[in-house]
Amino acid sequence: MAKDFIVAIELGSSKVTGIAGQKNLDGSISVLAVVQESSSSFIRKGVVYNIDKTAQCLTNVLNKLESQLKTEITQVYVGVGGQSIRSVRNVITKDLPAGTVVTQDMVLEIMDANRNMQYPDQEILDAAIQEYRVDAQLQIDPVGIPATRIEGNFLNILQRRAFFNNLNMCFEAANIRIADMYLAPLALADSVLTEVEKRSGCALVDLGADTTTVSVYSKNILRHLAVIPLGANNITKDIATLQMEESDAEAMKLKYASAFTDNNDIDNNLKYSIDLNRQVESHKFVEIVEGRLEEIIENVWYQIPTEYYDKLLGGIILTGGGSNMKNIERAFQNHTHIEKIRIAKFVTQTINSNHESIKAHDGRMNTVLGLLAKGDINCAGEEIDPNGNLFGNERQVQPTDRRPRQATETDPGVIRTEREKQQAEEEARKKREEEERIAAEEARKKQEEEEQRRRENSFWNKFKKGAMNFAKKMTEEEE
Repeated sequence: MAKDFIVAIELGSSKVTGIAGQKNLDGSISVLAVVQESSSSFIRKGVVYNIDKTAQCLTNVLNKLESQLKTEITQVYVGVGGQSIRSVRNVITKDLPAGTVVTQDMVLEIMDANRNMQYPDQEILDAAIQEYRVDAQLQIDPVGIPATRIEGNFLNILQRRAFFNNLNMCFEAANIRIADMYLAPLALADSVLTEVEKRSGCALVDLGADTTTVSVYSKNILRHLAVIPLGANNITKDIATLQMEESDAEAMKLKYASAFTDNNDIDNNLKYSIDLNRQVESHKFVEIVEGRLEEIIENVWYQIPTEYYDKLLGGIILTGGGSNMKNIERAFQNHTHIEKIRIAKFVTQTINSNHESIKAHDGRMNTVLGLLAKGDINCAGEEIDPNGNLFGNERQVQPTDRRPRQATETDPGVIRTEREKQQAEEEARKKREEEERIAAEEARKKQEEEEQRRRENSFWNKFKKGAMNFAKKMTEEEE
């Protein structure tokens, strides 16, 4: 098998997906292995609730990938998403002496001040730079511009600290090393949106099983990110209220559901079959599906900041499993009054694969493929001995030779791992201690100089100097 490949893991509300792929010289990606495991019993709304079961699932996924690859996996790329993720705007200002030219160090200082913001029970996963206000002008890169005041505008992306810690604990429990953690919505956006859409303004709507993620872009910058705790499973559960099992409701949704049905096309006498013995009236079915979908769309529109209502020239881009519903574009057009609706069935990268889940081009694999495309570190280890016991060996975490990155060194969407944060905190502590030592040394020297001046200016010192001068003068006169 290939000795160089990337491995990505997506923890979804319905499935944990592991994928391994090789990047080719022409820029395409060849998928080598795909594994999916059900996760509905321990991941809800995209958030880990049972650490042990999640860790066991991750171990199973990697063991199966290794079995297909016949090669050990040393590290993986991970996508971070889920219900508690949200974005918050923040402004950091710094006044400068007249005639000061903005330097890179000043910009980094502002970025650090923003990343050090404290939010109760929240973890800053990433900070998207919006722009800098240099005096009265807005700039993307303020370095080299003279100013008396610089203002940094940021979009901080937060997640509940407990949920973020749970995710890290799952990989620690499974002894799986993380190469990088990426914000899943940003990795998805980079793989399904065009540069024109990002620049002209658009809203990316990822319709998942338990959640719907909304990402708003304008001028190539992420302007807003929110996760709505509603998804396609809510429609299934509503259908199940028509006195049927959820498995039957899911099957009916896939077979009959439409996001929009014209009133003239509704047949009050038509009935849909649940099974051989039961039926449901079609108009009740339509009301349930459209009612829940309307709620989801209204929540999506509510999450788009009002200042971008008339700036979405790139339109709304739909993706995820929920985007496969019949007439979904029409439903979004009716409720948002945005005419330009596009369904992103697949990523923009060239993907070579024989796996049915990828060949389906139904939007379900877009996020994990986006994570795979982000990877740039080899995840392949040693070949597996076919005579060895693959599933009986305890997984060993391999040490990394990469220097942990600081907060200001990460690419957009990259989340610092716990190790990198601890390293950064340790370096910041050492820096503070060194600054405090230097400040204390300077204060000590200043105190000694002040004491020396006081001694020189004291009464007895002046008297002593006067007596010595008088004696010297008398001696000179006698001579």
